[in-house]
Order: sequence, then structure tokens, then C-alpha cells
Amino acid sequence: MADPKFIKIENNGQVARITLDRPKHNVLDIPMMNELNAELEKIAADDELKCVVITGEGRSFCAGVEVGDHKPDNVDAMVATFNRIFELTNMIDIPIIAAVNGACLGGGMEVAIACDIVIASEKAIFGQPEIKLGFFPPYAALRLPELVGPAKAIEIVTTGQNYSAQESKDLGFVSKVASVDDFQEVVDGQVKQICHASPLIIRLNKRAVKRHIGTSFFQGVDLVSNYFLKTLMKTEDTLEGIASFEEKRRAVWKNK
Repeated sequence: MADPKFIKIENNGQVARITLDRPKHNVLDIPMMNELNAELEKIAADDELKCVVITGEGRSFCAGVEVGDHKPDNVDAMVATFNRIFELTNMIDIPIIAAVNGACLGGGMEVAIACDIVIASEKAIFGQPEIKLGFFPPYAALRLPELVGPAKAIEIVTTGQNYSAQESKDLGFVSKVASVDDFQEVVDGQVKQICHASPLIIRLNKRAVKRHIGTSFFQGVDLVSNYFLKTLMKTEDTLEGIASFEEKRRAVWKNK
């Protein structure tokens, strides 16, 4: 595949950073989404990575999906391509951080809330304005009730109003808010915390959180406990973690 035109990619072997870069507000069109999906597919297949960061170039994170792609001739392809983003983010077993530096609207907000951790600059603005154009946001309709509850989800999608970074944190779909000056430092600090751990154990932790979703309490306890005993405790890195603690030294991870 040719070098991407609408995203920038950095990968140091531990952290993959994707920067949305389609002036002037990083609006997603089908070619840009294809580039993003191609990179997410590589990340999903990479067992060495520990973390993914998605951010936006310039003043916006992403201001939505190209309105022209919603026309009848394009809409089937657009929805399939857009949904592939969420299929892939759901498949990726390492933490995905949305580093939201500005406007995060419509499909852009849907991409952000598909991530595991949302860190917002205090100047970030969130919203699902689709209703003003006669649409509804399909992924937000699925994801927002999990994050904020049905009542607030209905408010967000039916008013189309914008929310500040702090309001979004209070609602529950933003994890942290940072000042403009501290924003990159806060993002990098979160990445650093994650990267101290074994890539295998990072994956097992994320899988453990998701494994019990949709089950009863007792089923969930059984699933997660069995996963701990029969999978986690069979790894070399868990034994290394125990040994390094007892020997008061830094762990040397093998990713096994």
C-alpha cells in the first residue's frame, strides 16, 4: 500500500501513534478511513506493541465524517468503512488513547469514544451534531449508553449540543482533562505508565476487563478467575513479575 496521505504514523516498537491529518479539521472521508483501517489492522496483528495513541493535526481532533459521503450513492460504502474502524478498535488488545486536542465532533467523537482512554485538552469540544443534518450517529447510539447511561446518551444525540472537556469528563466519556500547556505531557505520562508493563500482561488485563461483559456476576467471577488461574498464571512474565518484586529489581519482560 502507498504511503498514507491523510494520516501520519509513528511506531517505536512499543507505542504506535496515529495523527489524523486532513486539513483543515481532519474530517474523515472514505480514502482517509481506509488508511486508518489499514494501520489499525497492522496494530491489531502486532504482539510487541503496548499502547496506541490517536490524535489530530492542527486545531481539531476530527470534526466528523465528510457530509458528501452520506449521499445515497456513497452511504453504503461509507458506513461499512466507518464501521470497520470500530471493529478494529474492538479487536485491538492494547490500550488505545484518544488524545483530543480540539474539535471532536460527529464521527470524530465516535472515534474518540471507541478508544479506551480519552485525554482532552481543556480547549477540546465534543458533540454529536448529526441531528441538525437529519442523521443519527450509529456508533454513538451503541457506545454512549455504556459510557453515560441511556438518558444522557439521548440528550447528547437529540440536542446536538457541544460539551466542553470538563463537561465531557463529568459525563463520563473523557478520562482526563489537561491544560493546553500540559496536554502533551499528560498524554506522554499516561503512555509511560502503560509501557512499564509486559506487552503480554497488558493484553491479558484488557481482555480480562472485556471478558465478562454481558454475563451475570457469578458467571463473570468464574470467567475472570479461570482466566487468571489458567492463562495469566501460566505466563513467564507473571512469574518474572513476582520474582522481580521479591528480589527488589526491575522486571525483565519476555512477552511470554
